[in-house]
Amino acid sequence: MTKSIAFFGSSLLSAYWNGAATYYRGMIRALADRGYRVTFHEPDVYDRQRNRDIDPPPWCRVVVYDGTVEALRRAARGASQADIVVKCSGVGLEDDLLLEEVLSAARPDALRVFWDVDAPATLAAMQAAPDHPLRRALPRIDLVLTYGGGEPVVRAYRALGAHACVPVYNALDPETHHPVAPQDRFAGDLAFLGNRLPDRDDRVKEFFIKPAQYVPDAGFLLGGSGWQDVALPANVRRLGHVGTGDHNALNGSSRLVLNIARDSMAANGFSPATRVFEAAGAAACLVTDAWEGIEMFLVPDREVLVARDGRDVADLVREVGHERARLIGEAAMRRVLAEHTYAHRAAQADELFNRHARRVEAAE
Repeated sequence: MTKSIAFFGSSLLSAYWNGAATYYRGMIRALADRGYRVTFHEPDVYDRQRNRDIDPPPWCRVVVYDGTVEALRRAARGASQADIVVKCSGVGLEDDLLLEEVLSAARPDALRVFWDVDAPATLAAMQAAPDHPLRRALPRIDLVLTYGGGEPVVRAYRALGAHACVPVYNALDPETHHPVAPQDRFAGDLAFLGNRLPDRDDRVKEFFIKPAQYVPDAGFLLGGSGWQDVALPANVRRLGHVGTGDHNALNGSSRLVLNIARDSMAANGFSPATRVFEAAGAAACLVTDAWEGIEMFLVPDREVLVARDGRDVADLVREVGHERARLIGEAAMRRVLAEHTYAHRAAQADELFNRHARRVEAAE
């Protein structure tokens, strides 16, 4: 029987200031392939609707609601007919109110899921406030899913009262992220793509800006929003916001592609960013800052290069030639296609939905 999902997230249609877009798209497309009927509800905030990078897709119904409390309440009523109700973290408009409205609107027999796309930040907020709205709501939520964090996050959620918590990691959608011909506009020795965020600033200085200073004869590319006021070495080229349609070309045109975790993600480990899989899917040679659990996804030195600090990044820029970079990128692509696609993640989510839905039915 086809199951319906009412999904409340930041945005499916726009990746503008919305790092979860690729994850949402990959997961929902793969769930649709497994027969789920998904409606994605997103608010019109942060200029995302004016910066759409995809049209409403055939595999998901999208409801865009105005950025007002009244519109939010109307949108939340869309949960009332769904078999599965998903409220994500970081929607960006009255998240606490949206959680309460969605849980209240859900049918008594619906599976209630909280899907956390930034578990370290969410957990820190709950641990600091015993009366946090999500903390109070956990007994009414059947399943918490996270897109990273591993066992430390699972333990923390269970300690706060979650019935169940399971990581469903980022992955690759091979239909959208794949090798393409290199483009001169993205040619360089090392490219980093990421929006400027407060808990990433120091690590970007260490892993990107310092290496550019250490290797002044190499070409560095910086993509993403928010970097316009940051002083950069002369060998760094600013790209500004890079739409998802250009990610394959960026990943496939630079000799090395850099991943830098945010502070909280690096501290918790087991949190590969979406761009890890985007880059691997495009057969890019990925350099990542060190974090616990990387070997669960890619083998260091064979499928990914791991840097402990800016000196390590600079050494890799100097030492890794085009042929070795090509071999590492191709090995990474083979690994993620075999083990880390959204089809794999959707199969996991499907099993979790079925298992916990049975538990909901037994409790009724």
